[in-house]
Amino acid sequence: MLHFARWKVGLILLTIVFGLLFALPNLFSEKTLSSLPDWLPKQQLVLGLDLQGGSHILLQVEEAGVIKERLEVLRGDVRSVLREDKIGYTGLAIKDNSVQVRVRDVTKLEEARTKVRTLVQPITQSLLGGGGALESSLETTEDGVLRLTLTPEGIESRVNAAVSQSIEVIRRRVDELGTTEPSIQREGNSRILVQVPGLQDSDRLKTILQSTAKLTFRLVDVSNSVDEAITGRPPLDSEVLYSADDPPVPYLVKKRVLISGDELDDAQPTFDQQTNEPVVSFRFNTSGARKFGRVTQQNVGLPFAIVLDDEVISAPRINEPILGGSGIISGSFTVESANDLAVLMRAGALPADLTIIEERTVGPGLGKDSIEAGEIAGIVGAIAVVVFMFLSYGLFGLFANLALIANITLILGALSALGATLTLPGIAGIVLTVGMAVDANVLIYERIREENRYGRSTIAAIDAGYSRALGTILDANITTFIAAIILFSLGSGPVRGFAVTLAIGIVTTVFSAFTFNRLLVAGWVKSRRPSELPI
Repeated sequence: MLHFARWKVGLILLTIVFGLLFALPNLFSEKTLSSLPDWLPKQQLVLGLDLQGGSHILLQVEEAGVIKERLEVLRGDVRSVLREDKIGYTGLAIKDNSVQVRVRDVTKLEEARTKVRTLVQPITQSLLGGGGALESSLETTEDGVLRLTLTPEGIESRVNAAVSQSIEVIRRRVDELGTTEPSIQREGNSRILVQVPGLQDSDRLKTILQSTAKLTFRLVDVSNSVDEAITGRPPLDSEVLYSADDPPVPYLVKKRVLISGDELDDAQPTFDQQTNEPVVSFRFNTSGARKFGRVTQQNVGLPFAIVLDDEVISAPRINEPILGGSGIISGSFTVESANDLAVLMRAGALPADLTIIEERTVGPGLGKDSIEAGEIAGIVGAIAVVVFMFLSYGLFGLFANLALIANITLILGALSALGATLTLPGIAGIVLTVGMAVDANVLIYERIREENRYGRSTIAAIDAGYSRALGTILDANITTFIAAIILFSLGSGPVRGFAVTLAIGIVTTVFSAFTFNRLLVAGWVKSRRPSELPI
C-alpha cells in the first residue's frame, strides 16, 4: 500500500495541479482574468439566488388552454377530412373534451367514421412496432353522431409536451436578457420554476415570462367601420382588437393570419434613422419572405396589422411592395420595451398560457450576509480542524491538513469546471465534506495506532492501517454518495445544489484522504525509514 509507481505519482500530482488551476480563477476579478492567456481556465463559481439575490418565480402551465387548443385543431381536422370527401355534416362543435359532429346522410356514416379514425393517433410506439396508448378515442351513436374524445393519456402527453416546450422558450427568453446561469426546471407535472440570480427587476421578468408572444401579421378591415363593429356585431371574418397605447386604439382586423411569427428569422431593437425613436427591425426566413413579398404586393395602400397576443402593436400602411423579407415595427417604444419585444420575437411563442403562482425577490444584502456567515463558518471550522489534527497526530496531522487543503481545492475546481451554481446549502455541503475528510484521516491513523499496539513494526503498521481502513472508508462514503444521488434525483433547487457539492466532496475526500495523504506518508517513510510512529 505504500509503494507508488512513477506514473501513479505523476497522475496524483497532475490531478492536484488541475484542481488548483480550475479553482484559482475564483480569487481574481473578471478584469484580471481577461488579461490572462486564453488557454488558462477562467470559469468562476456562479453564486446562486440565495447568495447574490435575484428573482424566483413559479409558473403553472394552464392545462385548460392546452386542451382547448388541441380540440380546436381536431375540430379543424374533422372539418377538413369530411369536406375532402364531400360528406355532409352539421353540428360540428367542441363539448366536454370532445369534438362531435353529426353526419347528415346515415348511409355515409361508416365512410365518415373511417375518415375521422385517421385522426386517432397513438402517443407512443411499442418496441414491436404496434401502437401504444391513443391520444383520442372515437365513438359513434346510432343517430349518426361521431365523437372524438381526448383520452387522459392524450391530455397528459399534450401537457407534458407543452411544459417541455415552455421550458425551452423560457430558457431562450431569459438567456436573451443577458443574465448569469439562470435555473429553469420542471416542478411536478405542470409547473416550471424560474430562478434568475442577480436580476432584481421582477416585474420585467414577469412580463417576459407571461407573454405568450403569438405574433401574427394580418390585414386591417377597411371595408367596415370599427365603431359600428364595436357597438354592433363585427363581420364574421373580422374582429376588434386594441392597441397597447394609452388610451388603447381599436382596430377592425381580419381573422385570417397571412404570416405567423414562426417564420421570423431574427428581430433586433434599433433606432429609426429619421425620427431617432426606438423601433424593432425583423427579418423573415425564405418562406416567410416570399409570403411577405406576395402579401405586400397584393395590398399596396392598405394598413397591415402586426398583432402580438391579440394586441395590435403596430398598423403601418403598405406604401410599396416589400420584397426583401425584412421590415420595421414602430410604435411608442422605449429602449427597454423595444428590446423586450425583440427578445419575445426571437425566442418564439409559448404553447400555452402561464400563470404565476409564487413569486419572490431576494435582495443582494441577504446574499452578502449569507456569504459572510458561510465564510466565517468555513474559516472557523477549518482552523479548528487544522489545530486538532496537528495537536492529535503531529507530523501525520500536518499531512492530513495538506490533504484537506487539496480536498477543498479539488471541490472548488470541480464546481468551477462544471459551471455549477454555488448556493448556501452548497456551502454547507463543503463544510460537511471537511468534517468527513477529517473523519477518514482519523480512521486511518487510529487503525495505524492499533496495529502498532498489536506488535507490528512502524512501516508494517502504517501499511496495514491504510489497507484495513480502506473498507470502512469506502462503506461510509458509498452510502453517503447514494444518499446524495437520491437527494439530487428527488430534490430541486437548493437541495440539488447540496447534493452536487456533497457528491463531489465524497469523491475528492476519498482521493485526498486515502490517495494523496498516503502518497505524502509513503514519501516520508521512504526518506526517513522511521522506527517509531510520530503519532
